[in-house]
Amino acid sequence: MAVSLTSLSHGAGCGCKLGAATIGSVLAGLGVSSGSGDPNVLVGFDTADDAGVYKLRDDLALVQTADFFTPIVDDPFDFGRIAACNALSDVYAMGGTPVCALNLVAFSVDALGAEVLSAILRGGAAVAAQAGVAIVGGHSIDDPEPKYGMAVTGVVHPDHVLRNAGGRARDALVLCKPLGAGAVTTALKRGLEAPLAEAVSVMTTLNQDACAACIAAGVHALTDVTGFGLLGHLHELALASGMAARVDAAAVPAIDGVLSLLARGDAAAIAGGTRRNREHASSFASFADDLPEARRWLVCDAMTSGGLLAAVPAARAADVPGVVIGELVDGPAGTIAVS
Repeated sequence: MAVSLTSLSHGAGCGCKLGAATIGSVLAGLGVSSGSGDPNVLVGFDTADDAGVYKLRDDLALVQTADFFTPIVDDPFDFGRIAACNALSDVYAMGGTPVCALNLVAFSVDALGAEVLSAILRGGAAVAAQAGVAIVGGHSIDDPEPKYGMAVTGVVHPDHVLRNAGGRARDALVLCKPLGAGAVTTALKRGLEAPLAEAVSVMTTLNQDACAACIAAGVHALTDVTGFGLLGHLHELALASGMAARVDAAAVPAIDGVLSLLARGDAAAIAGGTRRNREHASSFASFADDLPEARRWLVCDAMTSGGLLAAVPAARAADVPGVVIGELVDGPAGTIAVS
């Protein structure tokens, strides 16, 4: 009998990430500057951006990122597709074009069989081929808890790098995919019915076209929404931009059926990562008194392979394939009002 991949993971997908507050305190305690003073480092870790960018020459810079996680679904092929799509997303969030990737594998062949690993890698390869990305190698270790992802290298013109900084007052905030994958996968692990097919469809949709649309619309700031949830990633964007933000919770799109799961009184669809996100958000976000609990949890959902979140001129918001969920405003940097 096939082993359930998600039964072997302590957290699902991007929900297994270390919390944003923890990462922030660790980086702050390193005592080294982002890029260590190298003038060719265009983007380092100082603004919690999605990838690093290194200038090679006046017309070419490398975009580098790595992303891997524990199984979020039981189907190994879909797990591979989701993980690859998620890793490639960080390059798109920088306005770059991914060109090659290395597979990152932690797996027990003895426990799960080579066929399962093969299916995971085929899933990753399928998404890479769709994106025009060459897989040029990788690394593997023996591990009883499976993990898969990619280290991805992309390219971008140094003058055209997109960052999570740069947002301006009155920019519209456009979210390009619905939220709720964390709720879906958590509900399934706890024996509830949940819209898995819809969630997989969202998580395996590349952000390639959305990136191109954002660039054409003159985007000012860009990131993607993954394990830290909408509020966590918006906080990073707003803080880096020196702006505050307002979010219309009713406008935030959800995968069909997710709000019903989150409205359950037993909280059975709320992932551990989502709980950490909401706790972290209490330090920078305020919620309207009448905001339903389901909506509060949705904006903190530990999303995997989520959509781009763009700060674009309000007049161009309709040119980006997504939903306007709020705006950047003048105010204490990084603070968010959710109503």
